[in-house]
Amino acid sequence: MTEGTQFYYNLSTGAVEEGPQSQVTDLMGPYATREEAQRALQTAASRNEKWDEDDEAWESFGAEGEEKR
Repeated sequence: MTEGTQFYYNLSTGAVEEGPQSQVTDLMGPYATREEAQRALQTAASRNEKWDEDDEAWESFGAEGEEKR
């Protein structure tokens, strides 16, 4: 990320902050743009869904072959 203004999504208030203004435990970020920070929860949900799919694929890898033995 380049130097400059960074934006954070505040989990407690739902507001976007320019620079860290609240406790770090309340923040998601940093993000390069205000728009990215506004989509923080959507981005996190999409990543979690992808990770869950990846975990399921990993856990079931080879399961088909084991059943045939």
